[in-house]
Order: sequence, then structure tokens, then C-alpha cells
Amino acid sequence: MNEEKFSGKAQLYKAYRPTYPDAMLDFLYDKIGFSANSTVADIGAGTGILTALLLARGVRKIYAVEPNADMRKAADAELADDPRCFAVDAAAEDTGLPAGSVDFVTAAQAFHWFDKARFQAECRRILKPDGKVIILYNNRVESPIVLENAEINRTYCPNFKGFSGGTTQTPEAFADFFKGGHVAYKTFGNPFFLNEDGFVGRSLSSSYAPKAGDKTYDAYVASLHALFRKHAENGRVPLPYETCIYYGEV
Repeated sequence: MNEEKFSGKAQLYKAYRPTYPDAMLDFLYDKIGFSANSTVADIGAGTGILTALLLARGVRKIYAVEPNADMRKAADAELADDPRCFAVDAAAEDTGLPAGSVDFVTAAQAFHWFDKARFQAECRRILKPDGKVIILYNNRVESPIVLENAEINRTYCPNFKGFSGGTTQTPEAFADFFKGGHVAYKTFGNPFFLNEDGFVGRSLSSSYAPKAGDKTYDAYVASLHALFRKHAENGRVPLPYETCIYYGEV
């Protein structure tokens, strides 16, 4: 079941995943219409990376919908005291939120886990008239370290089918989700630098990565350390990302 894929990985996810750039948040508020009066459903909220950013920018209410208990616990450690934030133990396709209750639905680094048709129907149910869905991905930009990291994943991770957002993701891939096939698209640079622990931890936070005790774990970790040392300068490596958003009505 998809909701269990990140069990045991929440702390790695929270510590080592990239955040989202200020320019992207500016765009949500200045161009798409987010405001301090918005009610948002952040679906597949995970450890609350995007949820926390939206709370900091200003929302009236945000539902952090996440079915994985470990991920919700990690988010709650930071967000539970904010009265505007409501943790929801539910799947993307059946949130339990009231009909017509939210201005925006966000799905950050999570859309590929959902049943697309059922999620679309749920978005239509919970959104207010003219409400919008925003799908966000931090996509890797192809570089030598990214390509070599992918090869290590193919060697040691049987469930690796490619990075979650890919290294490229065209708007056409989302067209059948949005109303009339009309999907708007915007990209933002999101440079990301990691020390050795962060580089290894970022890979281990992935759903496909082996866990401690798995037969490929030690070899996987050793290969990641070797890859880091091959590319490191001044104790860090760049892991370049491009934040891509796909948005519109459904």
C-alpha cells in the first residue's frame, strides 16, 4: 500500500529533503491568488515541508492530509501548535473534508502516488467554485552526480523506476487531470547543496531505498559515500533541482 512506503523514513525525509524556493511562494501569492484568507488542502503533506511554508506566508486554514502515521508525527512535532493547521489521517482520494470547503488543493512531491481519476473527483468535490489545484515537484536537473546516483539506485534498489518527479516532466503529462486539458506551468531554480551525511540521507529517504538490515543496505550506503567523495568540493556536493508547478482548475 502506498501509504506505508515511507514508514520508518520520516526523520530522514524531514531532515534531508529540499524545501521550495521563495520565488515559487511569491508566485502562489502574487499570481495564483493565495492569501491570508485562503483555506488550503495540502494533500500528501508528508512531514509538512510545504504546509509549514504556507503557514509562514499566511493562510486562514490548512488541512495537512497524510495517511502515513510516521510522516504525520514528524509534521505534528513542528505544526501541531498552530491553530490554523489541521492534521488529517486520510488518503488523497478520500480526504473526508467537507464539500466545497477549500480554495486551493496542493500536492507537493506526491501526485504520482495517487489514483489520478479518484483524486480528480475528490478535488472537484472539496474545492470551492473556481478553486485550483497546484501540483508541485522538485525535479532533479540532469548532471553527472544525478546520473551516477540513478545508476547506483538501479543496482541496489529493486523498486527504483526513476526519480519521483523525473529529471524532466512536461505539462502534457498532467493535461488529462486538469479541466479541458488546460494546465498552466511555471519553473523556478532551486539549488540544493548537501554535506556527506545529507547526501546519503537524501537517498535513504526515498521510498525505494533499502532500510537498515536489508541485504543491499550496506553496499548501497557505501556506494553513496563513494559517489559523494568523488564529486565533493569543500565538503559539499550540488544536487541541482528545478521546482516545477502545474496548476489550474479541475
